[in-house]
Amino acid sequence: MKLSIERASLLRALGHVQSVVEKRNTIPILSNVLLRAADDRLSLVATDMDLEIVESVGANVTAAGATTAPAHTLFEIVRKLPDGSQIDLELIDNGNALSLRAGRSTFRLGCLPVDDFPHMTGGELNHPFTLAAADLKSMIDRTRFAMSAEETRYYLNGIYVHTAKADGIDTLRAVATDGHRLARVEIALPTAATDMPGVIIPRKTVNEIRRLIDESTGQIGLSLSENKIRFAFDDVVLTSKLIDGTYPDYTRVIPSGNDKILAVDTKVFTSAVDRVSTISTEKSRAVKLSLADRTLTLSANSPDSGSASEDIEVQYEGGNIEIGFNARYLLDITSQIDGDGCQLVMADSASPTLIRDPSDPQAIYVLMPMRV
Repeated sequence: MKLSIERASLLRALGHVQSVVEKRNTIPILSNVLLRAADDRLSLVATDMDLEIVESVGANVTAAGATTAPAHTLFEIVRKLPDGSQIDLELIDNGNALSLRAGRSTFRLGCLPVDDFPHMTGGELNHPFTLAAADLKSMIDRTRFAMSAEETRYYLNGIYVHTAKADGIDTLRAVATDGHRLARVEIALPTAATDMPGVIIPRKTVNEIRRLIDESTGQIGLSLSENKIRFAFDDVVLTSKLIDGTYPDYTRVIPSGNDKILAVDTKVFTSAVDRVSTISTEKSRAVKLSLADRTLTLSANSPDSGSASEDIEVQYEGGNIEIGFNARYLLDITSQIDGDGCQLVMADSASPTLIRDPSDPQAIYVLMPMRV
């Protein structure tokens, strides 16, 4: 294998694929990136056995071939080379080492056999459809903050994507919950997605695909089966295993009979919660909302730091109520609301509160109260 490639092209591709590689691996080959050169293209592959990213870039290939090299080391070398560098890669020592030359710099990296590199296989992904990159970004951004990080309830460690009906219209719905808060977002169902199974996309996959499509503006090709999902766009293909589990019936925790409606200016409310919560203890992050007529009083107390309160003018329908929330959870939700107005629809101090953006009926959020 022998090729020449621009630093910027190689750095971008390495930046995409190396993030999949875990910093510490008990299996040495999983610390490596597979490099395959042919037909003036360099293909880079990285995997952690659950997730695989393949990206190809243009290169001047003078001798086709393949090898594997340490992913993070290679990325750091290329990152530290001067802008505009032309990089020469060549297999040496009977394929046991990779030579990297750029300007006056020369590096020699040990390689592992290509045959040892694992590939994700397993059945046909027979539910293909396309989704606009903007829609996929929006679905991820408005739900991923609510994914659970508890390994004991592994089936909550991702986003549940499935088909549903909303007011008689077919939709593609994304849901995430950690038991304390819930986010549900839906878009019009893509035509070819009608028969897709409900799938739970793992947290790591969610974060990787969101990072990869950050600059993408076109269509994302999705293909899935009961246990795998694939995203294809530009020169990138990401394939991932899905979480093998049954997502709970989240509809049971979405309240329908709440009658106390609080309407606030999103920015004013968010800023007030943020200021008052500064005084709350780091562990609970508790803030209390006290409502009477058109005044909302936000307050927090801490045995160590003291107390804080702030009044804001609001629109409110319902009797006097005091209810407590985890301030960080509350801010996570309000930061997803793009409109000027935000509604908190409550029942009492112990029941789930529904939070929504009146200008965006496609998204709803549920937050469990806490004692304060």
